[in-house]
Amino acid sequence: VDDSNRFAFCADLGIDKVMIYKLDARRGKLTPNTQAFVAVKPGAGPRHFKIHPNNKFAYVINELDETVIAFAYDKNNGTLKELQTISTLPTDFTGQSYCADIHVHPSGKFLYGSNRGHDSIVVFAIDTAGKLSLVQHQATLGKWPRNFAVDPTGQFLLVANQNTDNIAIFRINVQTGQLTPTGHTLALPSPVCLKLIPTFS
Repeated sequence: VDDSNRFAFCADLGIDKVMIYKLDARRGKLTPNTQAFVAVKPGAGPRHFKIHPNNKFAYVINELDETVIAFAYDKNNGTLKELQTISTLPTDFTGQSYCADIHVHPSGKFLYGSNRGHDSIVVFAIDTAGKLSLVQHQATLGKWPRNFAVDPTGQFLLVANQNTDNIAIFRINVQTGQLTPTGHTLALPSPVCLKLIPTFS
């Protein structure tokens, strides 16, 4: 759901589309938007979708072809226009890998995605036009990273490594977006999803 509560988006892997709906928040009702969907490359497998904090861009991570697509986002009409497609993997990687989660840093300067198989978090810088450039591939200190979370201060990133039963914590360089292991991990059976819950005083 976008910040205005007017539009909702669904990354549909099975039909290779990002579906776009008008949201009636009062009644909890969805209806197809004027632009009802944006199609991605057949077989790409869109998995997760995020809107940039400035509400001018949006990003989808594709599970099956290991790419991220950057879109221009029109917040008034709830429409998407493709800007760029970029790989989440190193050019010399030849193994099997699948993308999972995607998050934009609170500053809006960086984008992160998880690679299951390559077992890494890919880090991209976001330019003023919403396009991405590679910064880093950081090993997740475990196997099969599914969901991950960026803390609201933008200082830490936590990764759920499903197949090695651990959550690994990384420090974020807020100037470059790069990740550095903190040395802290948590043993937990098959973690697949992380949610950071705000506390209230």
